[in-house]
Amino acid sequence: MRDIVFTRRSGWIPNVIREDGELKLMLAAGADANHEPRTFTFPIGEAHLAVIREDLARHLLLWSAVLALCDAAGTRGRLDENAAVALLDAVLLSSPADVDALFGRIRWDRSRLIAHGADIDLLERGQVCAAMRAATESSNEKRAQEYRADRRRAERGTVLGPLDTAILRYTGQYLHGATVPRRMPDAVDPALLPQVMLVIATAEQACAGMRIGLDPRRGNRATDKRDRDRMAATVDAAVRRAYPELVDDAVRTVSFLMCSEAADRSRSTPVEDDEEAADDHADLGESARKTALSFTDDKGGEKKWLRDGPRTASAEFWEFVADRSAGDNEVFTIEDEEMGEGIQLHFYADSIARITTVRHGEAGSDPQYRVEYSLVDGIGGYRNLVSAFVRGGCAALEQHGPWMSDVAEFERARRRRDAR
Repeated sequence: MRDIVFTRRSGWIPNVIREDGELKLMLAAGADANHEPRTFTFPIGEAHLAVIREDLARHLLLWSAVLALCDAAGTRGRLDENAAVALLDAVLLSSPADVDALFGRIRWDRSRLIAHGADIDLLERGQVCAAMRAATESSNEKRAQEYRADRRRAERGTVLGPLDTAILRYTGQYLHGATVPRRMPDAVDPALLPQVMLVIATAEQACAGMRIGLDPRRGNRATDKRDRDRMAATVDAAVRRAYPELVDDAVRTVSFLMCSEAADRSRSTPVEDDEEAADDHADLGESARKTALSFTDDKGGEKKWLRDGPRTASAEFWEFVADRSAGDNEVFTIEDEEMGEGIQLHFYADSIARITTVRHGEAGSDPQYRVEYSLVDGIGGYRNLVSAFVRGGCAALEQHGPWMSDVAEFERARRRRDAR
């Protein structure tokens, strides 16, 4: 039989219960192996109950100290009941000086106290009882999160200035650096917002005209890492040059914001038709264009493209790649059966092969092919090669070489590139 004897408005603060006639403190802490909350209990006396009822600060201090024991119990272990009971007199019935000394020796959950209004400066100086004079039953979890974020930065040797803090709040990354940044002007002190906007304007000017393209090799929404790195480096350099006093965290969050927004614009923009864009730079006769192509992958996937369809070959091919590409599916082929030529893209090796039919098979004999290899510089290089092939076949690829027919020579070239 379990009855609740005393509880506070905040359901997480430990309750006092009576179980089988015995007073116990009950608290939920941590989780078990199935991610269900764990509940711990241990016996207390009437004198401890009296302090818990009347003194919120001591109640919270006891909770903070016992939480460390619950953490030590892990997902399956038992609470060290003797250690928990030993805390009762030491925390609830001792003088403030003795309590302060105790908290200087034991592990305790600092963030719990901060969430319930503890004075952070006094806590840091070891004056835990004085720090709890302004304690509240209600908790402010954001305050505790900000404290933990500041501690993590301090461990890295980073101390934020007012503008650094304002920039991180503007992008929503003050608490968590991995959070996708966005623009939150209302989160910034109005007095600092104009300075934040000047930093953002510097970043926008630096990357004006730059874009982050899609990388269908990694799915429908993946973007080109090289484009992202290039934009980040450009923004970083411009912001550091204009505001050398900013810490790395503030500079990185600004470049992260610019890159995230550029990536979102690419994802919401229709796939561009590469070969049509390239026609502005190449004068090719209509007869050179492909009229029918076959796309295949390494897993038996296949798709046909005809010139009189609604989309260009490049757009159709890269959509096929985005839908089918995977860690175990990184070889894609474009073939023109009528002309007896094609290209094979090896995403795992940043290379390509162009294949042309030298002699068609006759009277049961196998056809003969000429296979030549070339290295490819990222997704941009692949797009150029696909576009050139669609416009003019294997002949149009000549200028994108060098092409190597000797496999050993090609492997040596690939190893030299990878070594760099």
